Amino acid sequence: MSGAKRGGGLLVAGTTSDAGKSVVTAGICRWLVRQGVKVAPFKAQNMSLNSFVTREGAEIGRAQAMQAQAARVEPTALMNPVLLKPGSDQSSQVVLLGKPVGEMSARGYHGGRQERLLGVVTDCLEQLRGTYDAVICEGAGSPAEINLRRTDIVNMGIARAARFPVVVVGDIDRGGVFASFFGTTALLSPGDQSLIAGYMVNKFRGDVSLLEPGMEMLRGLTGRATYGVLPFRHGLGIDEEDGLRVSLRGAVRESVVAPPVGEDVLRVAVCAVPLMSNFTDVDALAAEPGVVVRFVDRAEELTDADLVVVPGTRGTVKALRWLRERGLADALLRRAAEGRPVLGICGGFQALGEHIEDEVESRAGSVEGLGLLPVRVHFEREKTLARPVGSALGEPVTGYEIHHGVAEVLGGESFLDGCRVGSVWGTHWHGSLESDGFRRAFLREVAAAAGRRFVPAPDTSFGELREEQLDLLGDLIEEHADTRALLELIETGAPPGLPFLPPGAP
Repeated sequence: MSGAKRGGGLLVAGTTSDAGKSVVTAGICRWLVRQGVKVAPFKAQNMSLNSFVTREGAEIGRAQAMQAQAARVEPTALMNPVLLKPGSDQSSQVVLLGKPVGEMSARGYHGGRQERLLGVVTDCLEQLRGTYDAVICEGAGSPAEINLRRTDIVNMGIARAARFPVVVVGDIDRGGVFASFFGTTALLSPGDQSLIAGYMVNKFRGDVSLLEPGMEMLRGLTGRATYGVLPFRHGLGIDEEDGLRVSLRGAVRESVVAPPVGEDVLRVAVCAVPLMSNFTDVDALAAEPGVVVRFVDRAEELTDADLVVVPGTRGTVKALRWLRERGLADALLRRAAEGRPVLGICGGFQALGEHIEDEVESRAGSVEGLGLLPVRVHFEREKTLARPVGSALGEPVTGYEIHHGVAEVLGGESFLDGCRVGSVWGTHWHGSLESDGFRRAFLREVAAAAGRRFVPAPDTSFGELREEQLDLLGDLIEEHADTRALLELIETGAPPGLPFLPPGAP
């Protein structure tokens, strides 16, 4: 199979949010790089509370960092030039080229700011096209959001600017996938429709031959091919953008299917705080045989937990209020008094401290924390973005930091630039649990404090598990998509003469 020509590309759009755009984009990147193609991911604008820090100290969406890993390249700010981090239902922090530039309401953003960013994102895309053989772009939401088309810079706006062909992904597990494909196309203008090359079915269960008549009828109705039918696979939602949007009750991070090494399992409860960010921090725990990770929102759900994690959040003060209102704060205080393990990460670490001064994030001024750690926090307008390296529990640790709150540690035992008091740990470092030796040492401490006969597996490598997962995504594309046709799209663009489906956008 020949490599794609320099500067080619493709936009992976979706009939809805969560149709599978992120994993399909990652799968195409991994498949291409295995064919010897130098490929990069790109998403012009991302709305997510799951973010990552690049080596140059830029903040981008974790989905694009994961896609860069799939492409076996180092992530950069060029791959996600605009990141929106919601702070409420009405406003988001705008991160431009990896640095925060202010808060903006949805009306203000779509009312003009977004359109002015088109030049920035197209410049980033052109820089990538000048360096890589192919750029695989991910859209956002649906390209048929006709109320937002005038200011769109992430779906058909970027496709039109780059003249990239578009493949629309639909989640058949939700039902109505043929109507979604047809309706998405028919709502677009003639110019936009000319770039919609075809479709890809995601999360299919059963006998694909039963789907083939529908795909043939869809081709007859639209003049467009279906480029693949990807089967349903558990555990492919790695580094999701949006967090868990549905009710969190009973949600469990999927673990490897392996029995515990010791006699007991470890139960981890993650407090589902508002505006939860980087909840992927607990994926490394869920990867351990015998560790069960659940997201919880009630105090009684902490009772049987061996470890409680208070995760990162875009709203530390709001999370504190939520913890108190639901009785979770009192449950955490009881745990600490009983010597039962609690881990606070970033915003969760700040909430465990004694006092918070916040005139930046919540503008709430002075707020009392839970008082479990001797830490005082004040919020700075300048955001800390770093990739720290250190050690804890006798093991090397790497991580990344994304926070406005600056912690003054007044006591306790040093722990990853945070501190530890008894069975309560706190750190600003995201990603620390991905360091295998440290994770095992930490779980041994948790098991001892919890009185569990749990033994960490001696050979679990989170990095290798992540690579296996990315290879599985590449396998899905290689085995279930029309790769020859996809490569032709990347090399030559959308097929000429694609028919217009009425009525089209007004």
